[in-house]
Amino acid sequence: MDLGITGRRALVLGGMKGLGGAVAEALRAEGAEVIAASRGAEGPHRVDLADRASVDALADTLLADGGMDILVCNTGGPAPGAAASVASEEWSRAFEAMAASLFHLTSRLLPPMRERGWGRIVTIVSSGVEQPIPNLAVSNGVRAAVVGWSKTLASEVAADGVTVNCVLPGRIHTERVDQLDAAASKRTGKELEDVRAASRATIPAGRYGRPEEFAAVVAFLCSDPASYVTGSRVRCDGGMIRSI
Repeated sequence: MDLGITGRRALVLGGMKGLGGAVAEALRAEGAEVIAASRGAEGPHRVDLADRASVDALADTLLADGGMDILVCNTGGPAPGAAASVASEEWSRAFEAMAASLFHLTSRLLPPMRERGWGRIVTIVSSGVEQPIPNLAVSNGVRAAVVGWSKTLASEVAADGVTVNCVLPGRIHTERVDQLDAAASKRTGKELEDVRAASRATIPAGRYGRPEEFAAVVAFLCSDPASYVTGSRVRCDGGMIRSI
């Protein structure tokens, strides 16, 4: 299938590694001009989502060059922790870095998309927005707010040819998942491989997903053929979430 995005300009946040890196590679393979922005990027595409001035500097650079056609919002995950033990300052920091910064950047990059009558906004969230993940209270809470924003925005810009969707990864084998498994092993006193085996047992596919499998879903949502898909939450989890 031709995704119809050759020559489209795509910004992938957190696009140097993990899920974001896989998405950046998938979009490049389809002919898109990809900018992978992250704290580890060089020059004008370095961005710290916890720093509003840094986000604005990135937006200024991109808008001066005509703006973007595709925006893939992807943020790092917070440290594990129980809801009752999260300090108010931690909630505030996480909301700025994982939600408010995305809202702000999107609002700045939207006008050229709407003027051209074509745009794709895809936000990577977590399966925790449908089935809260134990000991990941901050991620569960903040990402749920992002889903509400995404759904609201989708209805506002659909008539302008801009689609807005969320993708929910399950256990996709990245460094982040390795860190979570290691934290669970330490917390429970179980061997790491036992933790992983127990996790795999909850997935009907019987394995962790590959980053490229996840990236293919995101790439489709960024495509021309996906022009009638908006306001959706799309799972890529091997069947892990059991709700309908």
